[in-house]
Amino acid sequence: MSLQDLTNTFWAPLLCLLLLGIPASYTAKCPQQCVCDQVQLRVACVNKNLTRVPSAVDEITVKLDLQGNDIQELPSGAFKHTPYLTHLSLQRCNIRRVKEGAFRGLGRLVFLNLANNNIEILYQESFDGLSSLKQLFIDHNRVEEIQPGAFSQLGFLNLLSITHNQLVYMPNLAFQGLQNIKWLRLSHNSLNYLDTEAFAGLFTLNRVSLDHNELQFFPTETMTRLPEVTRLDLSHNPMTYLGEDAVSMAKLTHLFLDHMSLQDLVNTAVSKSPCLVHLDISHNQLRVLQPFSEGSPKLARLNLAGNPIKCNCYLRPFREWAIRRKVKLLGTCGGPAHLSGESLKAVYPMDLRCQSQEAMLKAEFEEATRITPPPTQEPENKMKCPANCVCETETHHSSCENRGLTKVPRGFSPETRLLDLRGNNFHYIPSNSFPGVVQVVSLHLQRCKIVEVADGAFSDMKGLIYLYLSENNLRSLSPEAFKGLPQLTYLHLEKNQFANFPKAAFKLVPSLLVLHLENNAITKLEPGILTGAKGLTALFLTGNAIRTISPRALDQATGLDTLHLGRNKLKQVPTEALSKARNIKDLRLSGNLIRWVGPNAFEPLKGSLKELYLDKMGLEKMSENSLAGVVLGLRSLFLEGNKLEQVPDFHQLTSLEVINLANNSLMCDCPLLPLRLWIEKVNFKVRATCANPPEVKGRKVKDVHVFKACPGGESLLAKPVGTPKPGKRFKRWATISVRYRIQSQNGRLHRSWNTKQGASNK
Repeated sequence: MSLQDLTNTFWAPLLCLLLLGIPASYTAKCPQQCVCDQVQLRVACVNKNLTRVPSAVDEITVKLDLQGNDIQELPSGAFKHTPYLTHLSLQRCNIRRVKEGAFRGLGRLVFLNLANNNIEILYQESFDGLSSLKQLFIDHNRVEEIQPGAFSQLGFLNLLSITHNQLVYMPNLAFQGLQNIKWLRLSHNSLNYLDTEAFAGLFTLNRVSLDHNELQFFPTETMTRLPEVTRLDLSHNPMTYLGEDAVSMAKLTHLFLDHMSLQDLVNTAVSKSPCLVHLDISHNQLRVLQPFSEGSPKLARLNLAGNPIKCNCYLRPFREWAIRRKVKLLGTCGGPAHLSGESLKAVYPMDLRCQSQEAMLKAEFEEATRITPPPTQEPENKMKCPANCVCETETHHSSCENRGLTKVPRGFSPETRLLDLRGNNFHYIPSNSFPGVVQVVSLHLQRCKIVEVADGAFSDMKGLIYLYLSENNLRSLSPEAFKGLPQLTYLHLEKNQFANFPKAAFKLVPSLLVLHLENNAITKLEPGILTGAKGLTALFLTGNAIRTISPRALDQATGLDTLHLGRNKLKQVPTEALSKARNIKDLRLSGNLIRWVGPNAFEPLKGSLKELYLDKMGLEKMSENSLAGVVLGLRSLFLEGNKLEQVPDFHQLTSLEVINLANNSLMCDCPLLPLRLWIEKVNFKVRATCANPPEVKGRKVKDVHVFKACPGGESLLAKPVGTPKPGKRFKRWATISVRYRIQSQNGRLHRSWNTKQGASNK
């Protein structure tokens, strides 16, 4: 060995000691089972069957590798003897619980890997003390709950990875405190719902991975809270539809929506993401696409591979748009036969023709002359079609969508089943606007700037079942507007300008089952609003300004089973009005101004009510008998986002399957004992956390020990071995010692306890 090597060998560890502030005379230690590198200040105790963190690790250790042991639980202060650690690896250690304060004292740690363990809950103070941590890996565990404040001490964290776990629901402020987060990975969970404020406060987040979850809708409101995100991965989620302005993210450049179940994508879906460059919607079920709106001027790459895209005349506008905008298309034609497998970027607009020979000849002629051909006698086997429209013989679909038309075109084939006229400028629909199309089943008139519909406008459409008049400028409807529609079943009037319920318009539609009037400006529901609509089963009035509901408003609604009144201005439950609608199963009052629910508020719905939404109302109190009459049949109860300190006794809700009490003001004191006992009894997860007193704020109600000292709480002193909850691992708790002390000072209860719990077994 050279003199230089000897010098380096001697001075390297000494220099590290000096930099860490450790005296040069310090004597190194090394656990018997471990391998210690005194130069690099590393200790590796890999696959040694250790059952606890070794205490003999040298204090000056910088990197500690404990992979492949059987530690099971990390107690508070588990690493207090190694304060200089910067890297800690704990993969495959069978860890089931990280106790509060387990990492306290590790203020220099920048990397922590907890992957491939059995952790179920991330507790409020599990990561306290990790003030310098930059990367945290909790992949391949069994995490099903993130307690509020779990990451509140990780102000320097850049990467958080919680993939391959069992997360189903993401509550508001779940990641509060991550002030420098750049990449959040939540892939391969079972997430089906994200609260609106789930990602609130993540102002530095650039990348989100939510692929391989169970999201059925694009979480628009949640994602708008992420101003700096440039890359979003939602691949492998079961979404079927992407609606208007669904993606509203100011700095998003890369969006992955591949391997989902998309069947329809509105051309304005990404219009509010002006920086979008790359969009991957490959391997979905898209057949036809419309030209994207001008809201994403930077879009340069669009992946459509694996979609059954029909390369016919319906696709021509889209292909022309791609050429004009220089958007690179990836993917191939799924039909017709002569173009099947052809690259989309190699197909020219003139090649995109409809199937029949006549349509092909017409397309060629229009391409050559660029003028509308003169009317000619149509062959008997050709589907009639007005100029500037597209009509398909095989499906009996006719479309004049987004053509800037000012009058309803005529001349459609009598065989037409679906007629799509959305996105035009009709303003007025005169009488008898649709002659000769008695077989039309579905009529689309969305976004046509319609102000008025004349009497008998649809009088010849005897087979019409679906009528879409959404997103227009209607303020009222004539009593004769729907004359001649005996089969009309589904009527969409949402997003118009109705200030009053158009009550007289439904007397001539005896088959009406579903009525949509969401997002209008209706202020009251008067008597007789549903006159004539005796068969109505679903009424949607979410997002209006309804303040009052007459006791006789629903007199005709004897068959109503769905009533949505969310986001209105009601101040009380409309109990009297419900007395005439005794078959309602789904009642939604979310987002109203109801502060108190009185006794027997839902009693008229006894025997029928299954789903009840009372969330996000600022609700402060519920009478003990507020749910009287519906306790036996109620299956779902949503009370999250209110101000409840106490709740009624839920013991009689014997059919309940889902309940949400999150984000309330629950006072975890003896009056709440019935709820605590009920949580112990039921076989499903109850989201309920304490808001007061301050010392238990944010803790789950079921984990607060004060209830054990309440009169009647003796049964909580030891949790007996019993039948496990469905879908959960069986747990035995051996309570070794419990000591309670309740002190009273200035009328306020103070609690303290000392509990030791046994090991958790499968």
